Amino acid sequence: MKQKVEILAPAKNLYQGMAAINAGADAVYIGAHTFGARTNAGNSVEDIAELTKYAHLFKAKVLVTVNTILYDNELEACRQLIHELYEAGVDALIIQDMGILEMDLPPIALHASTQTNNRDAAHVKFLADAGIRRVVLARELNLDQIREIHEATDVELEFFVSGALCVSFSGNCYMSVANGERSANRGSCAQNCRLPYNLIDGNGTTLLTETHLLSIKDLNLSDQLPVLIEAGIRSFKIEGRLKDLVYVKNNVSYLRKRLDAFLEDNPHYEKASSGRTFYGFEAKMDKSFNRGYTDYFVNHRKERIGSWETPKSQGEYIGKLLETKANGYVIENAELLNNGDGLYFVNEEGRADGDRVNIIVNGLVVPNNFRPLPAGTDIYRNFDAEFNKLLEREDSAVRKIGVVLHFAESLEGFTLTATDEDGHTSTATLTVAKERTKNGESIIDNIRKNLAKAGNTPFIVDDIQVDFSDNWFLPISKINEVRRTVLEQLMDTRVREYHREERPIAPTEHPYPVTELDFTYNVSNKLARQFYRRHGVQSIEKAFELQWDPGKSRVMTTKYCVKYELGKCPRFQRETMGEKVKEPLVLKHGEVEYKLKFNCKPCEMEIWEKDAEFEIEEEGIWD
Repeated sequence: MKQKVEILAPAKNLYQGMAAINAGADAVYIGAHTFGARTNAGNSVEDIAELTKYAHLFKAKVLVTVNTILYDNELEACRQLIHELYEAGVDALIIQDMGILEMDLPPIALHASTQTNNRDAAHVKFLADAGIRRVVLARELNLDQIREIHEATDVELEFFVSGALCVSFSGNCYMSVANGERSANRGSCAQNCRLPYNLIDGNGTTLLTETHLLSIKDLNLSDQLPVLIEAGIRSFKIEGRLKDLVYVKNNVSYLRKRLDAFLEDNPHYEKASSGRTFYGFEAKMDKSFNRGYTDYFVNHRKERIGSWETPKSQGEYIGKLLETKANGYVIENAELLNNGDGLYFVNEEGRADGDRVNIIVNGLVVPNNFRPLPAGTDIYRNFDAEFNKLLEREDSAVRKIGVVLHFAESLEGFTLTATDEDGHTSTATLTVAKERTKNGESIIDNIRKNLAKAGNTPFIVDDIQVDFSDNWFLPISKINEVRRTVLEQLMDTRVREYHREERPIAPTEHPYPVTELDFTYNVSNKLARQFYRRHGVQSIEKAFELQWDPGKSRVMTTKYCVKYELGKCPRFQRETMGEKVKEPLVLKHGEVEYKLKFNCKPCEMEIWEKDAEFEIEEEGIWD
């Protein structure tokens, strides 16, 4: 049996969800009006129901994010929402709070969010045994770790392959709470990681100023799809429920083509949905919002991944600035640029800068606000006006389901049978008296021509068979009528016969991998505590939001490392690091300060509030 492989796209709203499906997504994930980890990307249950109906035409799935932590007074409202989503036809929920498994639920599939600490085989297997259908793995894992998890359990594995990266492990970040009481776990991340900081060493010396030290590049694993499939990943997730339509269509289309190329050469795997997409553009990842790209830690730590100049989009590389002339620029490959394009460059102060192209005259690129730049400056385009205009058109990505038509005579007149690529059938009867053509010539070619016009339906006619015993005459209007009828019936059949996997959740008692939970497990309600206690957990610390100790708390743990980015890592850069930096290193933004703690044995960095006390790790204890 072939294994299905899925492209999972974000949907900010109904319209973008439909566009993602048209562009080739096998599934979309979308937020409801509440309890989603992106409060600015909420949608009504009615819109989600409409999206679900459209998706199911193509056997694509709709997943809904119910992935915030819940407080006791929200449990009943969450349970009611889940029942409403089930009735709307939703295929699965993405959850973080284990209290949901204690609720009276409909038999809807549950997926464990990346925020449930999905870093090792023991935790993933536990979730699978608890009834979880799919686990979204931590972005920080490498291929060896993914393989280990896959070998330990047969649960479906999902992995992010493109989009913005949360610098904190699995998105478990508490900076927003500590610096403004906005909880990322409740959909209100303030993106403190994208702010500029000063870096101060243990001597009080400022090493860097106004630098985006916690901002990292965006993820792009498009060339890693084959090895990720081999390692056990079956769903490739695109980040971006707050991104625009162009971003979603471009990313989906690019990954669709890359995955289809793999599937064509690997018959043991197949596409997870139906239909094929016809594109009016050439997808290119660099044309989407990006801060430069990284493969993160999939292939272990091997490059610097910081985006220190800016948290804004860098875009695609155009070429070098050759010279400044009058009020414009002579740029290498300027023929690629258009009026209205956005330019990105790093100025002489080492800061990210940019402008819009006002006009291009005889190869001279004139910006809206001219400023002198030195020759040799690298020029990027972070907004392609023509490309965006093209992708905003509905017909730039059109998805169709293959269908074969069989038109034959019957006792009552004629019948048209449609059989789609998945084997669904529909038959419509045309009751008319049979009448031969006046000249005795066949009109079968005309019949085929008109039957092939599938119009605005989700179908494309791949083949037409006409079986007549004589040269029968039929008005074009009747042929069009029977074609419309049979295709409308086929649409209804596909939606009606769509099979949603149902997975009832039954209480379990198998032991949790650990018996003590700190605040990073985000336990914020009585049902979650009940769940963990039944599975053997003895000590449960309250979620950060319920017990924050101002000034002394650990607000982030990350695989990303400032010392490594500086070239001062005593583990991997010992031969080239030169003089050690004096610790503790401090990040300062305005009046806000954080201390950095480096745990070299697990190769992690912790960020603590300024009044925290901790021991600085001695070099070599991790060797």
